[in-house]
Amino acid sequence: MAGGAREVLTLQLGHFAGFVGAHWWNQQDAALCAPTGAKEPPGELCPDVLYRTGRTPHGQETYTPRLILMDLKGSLSSLKQEGGLYGDRQLDAAIAWQGKLTTHREELYPQIPGLQDLLSAEGVLSSDGTWRVKSIPNGKGPPPLTTAAAPKPFTPTEDSIRVWSDFLRVHLHPRSICMIQKYNHDGEAGRLEAFGQGESILKEPRCLEDVEDRLHFYVEECDHLQGFQILCDLHNGFSGLGAKAAELLRDEYSGRGIITWGLLPGPYSRGDPLKNIYRLLNTALGLVHMSAHSSLVCPLSLGGGLGLRPEPPVTFPHLHYDPALPFHCGAILATALDTVTAPYRLRSSPVFMAHLADMLNFSGKKVATAAATIPFPLAPGQSLPDALVQLGGAAAWTPLSACGSPSGTCCFAQSVVLRGLDRACHTSQLALGTPLPSPLHACATGEDVLAQYLQQQQPTVRSSAHLLLAPCMVAPPYPQLFSPGLSQHGLVVDGPPSGAAVESIPVLGALCSSSSLNRTLGDLARELTKLDVRRWASFLAAGVEQGDLDEALQELRSLAQCYRSGGGLVD
Repeated sequence: MAGGAREVLTLQLGHFAGFVGAHWWNQQDAALCAPTGAKEPPGELCPDVLYRTGRTPHGQETYTPRLILMDLKGSLSSLKQEGGLYGDRQLDAAIAWQGKLTTHREELYPQIPGLQDLLSAEGVLSSDGTWRVKSIPNGKGPPPLTTAAAPKPFTPTEDSIRVWSDFLRVHLHPRSICMIQKYNHDGEAGRLEAFGQGESILKEPRCLEDVEDRLHFYVEECDHLQGFQILCDLHNGFSGLGAKAAELLRDEYSGRGIITWGLLPGPYSRGDPLKNIYRLLNTALGLVHMSAHSSLVCPLSLGGGLGLRPEPPVTFPHLHYDPALPFHCGAILATALDTVTAPYRLRSSPVFMAHLADMLNFSGKKVATAAATIPFPLAPGQSLPDALVQLGGAAAWTPLSACGSPSGTCCFAQSVVLRGLDRACHTSQLALGTPLPSPLHACATGEDVLAQYLQQQQPTVRSSAHLLLAPCMVAPPYPQLFSPGLSQHGLVVDGPPSGAAVESIPVLGALCSSSSLNRTLGDLARELTKLDVRRWASFLAAGVEQGDLDEALQELRSLAQCYRSGGGLVD
């Protein structure tokens, strides 16, 4: 491992978290494998923050995510629990044991056509049709295969995707996947539905010991561990598991950053009252308990609200997605996540996780909101000042935390990342003597342009801004959600569509401590107050007592009070 990598260990908890995580790791893999010139400097983002080097028993060097993921029985499809890099456990057992060996296999879902070819070699299909074996950083790894060895490219269809492992193209370490055999992914029985069920999982000595062993394995090989990021379902029983995991990390690794991303699938309907009530309770309890044990918590959703009233999904001018499909929603949220987490993954001048959280969570504000412009609308020949003037205020950003429109709300602190724009368009290209359309056009650098824009929009807000050249990678198996009016690199085309598939896009992402949380958390508390939990005794029977709910309700109200702006918002 490269010295000073400031490693981060990722915990991925739940099935929707699996969809977001699969897209996230696919994007990291695509960026890692992007062809670069021999004389180009190292990329802006340091992959060693998220990845670890290793070696198989046969001496093959590996580069795998520093990841612990937990999901339910039946969620892996044809993916092996131990991964595919370190051999087959049954084969190893057969070699060691010379007696009779009987193997019983559970029937797996059929593999998506074409995916097995992609996973048969560690590499990436480049735009020129060459299958390139992934090299380990510092020049290690085998040479590229020939074009003849390249498998045919594939794009998973919505009909073929059943679980997140159907489109994950990254090899995982044998210690990454931790299956919860007590609950089922499919079917109506044996589901992990309630907060208390999730909490109880890490109270079982055997499961707790297993998770602690995995944590120690990854942590002990780190030289400069900066912290943990938790991707966790917020709407089901994994909410309780995520809260318990955050508590475990806080107790065992005091002083490390813990940033928790509470993930919610797209909008829901009124059709299933029990499911919706459970969703409300799990979300409320999860936010309260995760914020108590994490450095920062940020809910992420394409839905319009956290409460019982269905809200329309958020929209993007240049994206066409189905909010009912986790495959689509997970891709969009992963793109936002890939952008807003960039500050603590930088190769130079990084912002440590704990410092990023401290900037956003002062005065008890442990919950943040996220927003993004996907893709950032830049036309060929247009400059960054032109695009920002055209974009307008922060209300033009798409909110991603189910907190409604940011219009009329107050921002206390924010971290903003703009990535994927060529350096040539960072500043105005107007000829000398031409009247300047705005003060942004007078800035000498792209960093100054972005900082000046944020200062104009939020004059009193404490802001941190980063401008990166690296775009977000959106090549298959990322779904093609983009309007025909975008170029191969995500620029807004003026004229007939080029017809080329979009492979990368510029993205603007922001984390914000916002007064919108006063309204959102307050509304959540009011809905809980009106709820007669005795009608939903099964939720209490799963391990949460009435006193726990009363305490959580009070803490939720207190948390909402932290975000009062004094601007007339309802308390």
